[in-house]
Amino acid sequence: MSKVKVTQVRSLIKRPKNQRLTIEALGLGKINRSVEVELNPATQGMINKVSHLVKVTEI
Repeated sequence: MSKVKVTQVRSLIKRPKNQRLTIEALGLGKINRSVEVELNPATQGMINKVSHLVKVTEI
């Protein structure tokens, strides 16, 4: 599977709890923090759920 770099670009203030927990599960939590994750159906679903809060780039 391929890897992607996920960077949080928006704040979690006034966001629903499920979005905050999804960001935490991805390993993010602060603006401009980045993580590299394997792109599988589970992580793709998490990225889609918070796509308005993150920026995704292929590695």
